[in-house]
Amino acid sequence: MTVAPPSSSGALRGGLFAFAAYLLWGFLPLYFLQLEPTGPWEVVAWRIALSFVFCLVLLTVLRAWGPFLTILRQPRLLGLTALAGVLIYVNWQTYLIGTLTGHVIETSLGYFINPIVTVLLGVTVLRERLRLVQWVAIGLSVVAVLVIVVGYGSFPWIALTLATSFGFYGLVKKQIGPSVDAVSGLTLESFWLLPVAAVQLVLVAATTGLTMGGHGVAHTALLAAAGVITAIPLLLFAAGARRAPLSLLGLIQFVAPILQFIIGVWVLNEPMTVERWIGFALVWLALVVLSVDSLVAARRRRTSISDVTEPV
Repeated sequence: MTVAPPSSSGALRGGLFAFAAYLLWGFLPLYFLQLEPTGPWEVVAWRIALSFVFCLVLLTVLRAWGPFLTILRQPRLLGLTALAGVLIYVNWQTYLIGTLTGHVIETSLGYFINPIVTVLLGVTVLRERLRLVQWVAIGLSVVAVLVIVVGYGSFPWIALTLATSFGFYGLVKKQIGPSVDAVSGLTLESFWLLPVAAVQLVLVAATTGLTMGGHGVAHTALLAAAGVITAIPLLLFAAGARRAPLSLLGLIQFVAPILQFIIGVWVLNEPMTVERWIGFALVWLALVVLSVDSLVAARRRRTSISDVTEPV
């Protein structure tokens, strides 16, 4: 008996979908900076509301209302999507605060650290056993954060909040599994956050004033595109994750923070002290160690499976 290997063409398409998603995420700082003078609280509010509207359109165009309505009859899934919504809200809001206040480099650090946070959550929440090399990677990351805190003189709360919120978001999405497709998931996550978006828009209107429609056609169009800009990378990633092997996704995920780091350092000219370079270097070393270990482990698993599934 033989087991058919995964389609190489399907894996290639999946890798291209995932690469496109991370490429778009990598350039997001440049998009959000074009929205000035709109502040982070208003941007996130419009992002939530317009994502919900865009998802409703997608559900109609894709004729996906049947699966969506099925999800509505399952309280456990509704609860998990609500929790996912809270976590992605924290992530979005922190990311916008960082991007629009001159901390793009720190946002990139958050997504560099995220894979290590994910591994750590596997130990603390899922009770997974780590290999020695994985512990080494975690240790290097802890040292990197300490170097940045002591040398740079500030706690990287933006980076750690981004890494932690997205790590827990991934954990919740893992619990949801394939029961909720990408469009239905984003629809529900946005729906649960609509009251938060409404409150933020009211508060912004009462304080600094809303900017939507008040700074020209181009600005209004860019701000109105927030929903599409949010949804498209998520849908591309979902398509890629279904086809590409995890080892490939693990390497592609660094495209976004690398681009954000380049934008922060060489486009926006944010400061990079010696201490920051050392801290980032330690994080990058930890990621190299983690990536090599993951590739070796994946190869061993494929070898063991091929041994078990030899023709008989």
